[in-house]
Amino acid sequence: MTAKTRIIQVGSYAGSPTANDRLARAYDIVELWKYPDRKAALAEHGKGITALVTSANYGCSAEIINALPDLKAICSWGVGYETLDIKAAHARGIQVSNTPDVLTDCVADLAWGLMLAGARRIAQGDRFVRAGSWGQVHGGIPLGTRVSGKKLGIVGLGRIGEAIAKRGIGFDMDVRYHSRRQRNDVSYGYEASLVDLAKWADFLVVATVGGPGTFHLVNKEVLEALGPTGTVINIARGPVIDEAALVECLESGKLGNAALDVFEQEPKVPDALKANEKAVLLPHIGSATLETRKAMEDLMVENLESFLKTGKVITPVEG
Repeated sequence: MTAKTRIIQVGSYAGSPTANDRLARAYDIVELWKYPDRKAALAEHGKGITALVTSANYGCSAEIINALPDLKAICSWGVGYETLDIKAAHARGIQVSNTPDVLTDCVADLAWGLMLAGARRIAQGDRFVRAGSWGQVHGGIPLGTRVSGKKLGIVGLGRIGEAIAKRGIGFDMDVRYHSRRQRNDVSYGYEASLVDLAKWADFLVVATVGGPGTFHLVNKEVLEALGPTGTVINIARGPVIDEAALVECLESGKLGNAALDVFEQEPKVPDALKANEKAVLLPHIGSATLETRKAMEDLMVENLESFLKTGKVITPVEG
């Protein structure tokens, strides 16, 4: 009987119903999350291991990388990689892969669900009905705002941002975007200043990458520029928005609404946001559909198998 290849798995894939069992059937897994002393576990089991699997939730630090002298590939489940030390990996010639494209449509769909929920007060209306208030409370819930025909600003026109923009055209919206550089392959308007984009937009969707380069990119100035009738939607990473400033702007009326799938310190969500009827809150479920989670799992495993067979991953993270 051929011995299974040993790999390290940094954390359990709770977001995928079959990934853990699938990996365990095919490989000899060092389940790192089960060891109270990870440093000792890496020292004991790490020699000879060439591949590691993880996710954006668990990441892969320089400490882990440096503890694995034979590591050659890091295969991550999910599109985000800000928690992976890409610089440390590439300095040693270690390939890093993620799972792009396969979650684009579901995340873009959720952005639109949040946009509609915030504008039309869908979540608030649901709570109103469930509480038995319909017919009992004079005046009902406050009026919402129309989405069709409005101005849509997108922060970050990558794969997901572009999918959101295309859906905006279907809603007869005027679409503009802000990113680090202007693209010459799209017809959407470009705003070099994020503040100017926010001043122009009715809805501002945050779809940029996470990490130090975008930390608090959407700050108090941007939120105030969006204004008392504007809505900010975040399906990117929580720290892209200054959460304290967001709470302040919502409570003061300087910002109209917020619809959020991500937060600065997940799973912690500020009580002030939970209590604010102008905020729609979701538990980071942008990719949480059966179809997309299966596709993410498949691509993560394909990257791992490709590396072990050919020495190359399929979807490498560059940079």
